[in-house]
Amino acid sequence: MYQTFSDFLQNKNRICIIQAENPDGDSLGSAIALDYILKNSENSLYCPVDLPKYLHYFPDWSRVTNDFDFRADGYIIVDTAANVLLSKLLDDEAIKKCLYDKPVFVLDHHESEDDLEFPHEAIIEPLPACAELIYKIAKNKNLEIPLPAANAIYSAISADTLGLVSASVDAETMYIMGELIDLGVNPAALEETRRNFMKKSRRILDYKADLIKRVDYALNGTLATVHIPFEDIQAYSDEYNPNVLIMEELRLVEGVEVAVAVKTYPDGKVTGKIRTSVPIAEQIAGYFGGGGHPFAAGFRTYDTSYDEVVTELVKIVPKLLEEAKNA
Repeated sequence: MYQTFSDFLQNKNRICIIQAENPDGDSLGSAIALDYILKNSENSLYCPVDLPKYLHYFPDWSRVTNDFDFRADGYIIVDTAANVLLSKLLDDEAIKKCLYDKPVFVLDHHESEDDLEFPHEAIIEPLPACAELIYKIAKNKNLEIPLPAANAIYSAISADTLGLVSASVDAETMYIMGELIDLGVNPAALEETRRNFMKKSRRILDYKADLIKRVDYALNGTLATVHIPFEDIQAYSDEYNPNVLIMEELRLVEGVEVAVAVKTYPDGKVTGKIRTSVPIAEQIAGYFGGGGHPFAAGFRTYDTSYDEVVTELVKIVPKLLEEAKNA
């Protein structure tokens, strides 16, 4: 099991570990953990965008760079197998050539179809987090998991499961978290660090209040949407991701079963973050060319307005809700 990954690592002295252009706690923790497990000082951690400040509670976040390692012997992509989430890399002809010409391996836990355009091998296993897959591979191949890697895996799984309460969490996930504690992870200390970094300035709290006032409701209150225009992204994203500010608030509104935060950009790009109380998030995202998990997913599209996205959601959500409730 996982032999293809072991084979990929053979005869490679320098590996670049890549996150997609929508970094989150799972992608960052997976990249950091994998780097520690592989134990090669020549390896590098790459992300095409700056890591948002709310992820700086990971002690090794600053090791992630925007400088692509063209001299690497191979590339490992973590937490995505979606072409659209690597568009910044593929828009750069030099990086694109590297991905086509050199060995690439993908580690992902999303159930969405692998649609990467360049040659690659992959292990895609439906799990609560990509970091859980990395842990399973390390254990299966008897690779040492040093404490910094264990901390990164624990934090990554916690981040992608809303603190181990998402519907995807099962007994195996809880067992793995226990094994990580046996390796020396201190959950209370990690949570204290995370909470300190998640604190908001008064400016961000005021902005959150504005976001809440902008929420639109449809379908008798079962669908909640909010528009995050580019001006907001410019003004606030470096300090706090607007999606993170608003999504949990939307999920906690009585009657809301589908919550969608939509960001719009000057180049026509539109992104959507979806959270649902029934397992249809991935299906909604798929309608817009995206993917993810049954309860949490996202999409990216172009030349579509916020109002047009909402119009489409109003069309597709009732049918998906009905099918899910009758299943």
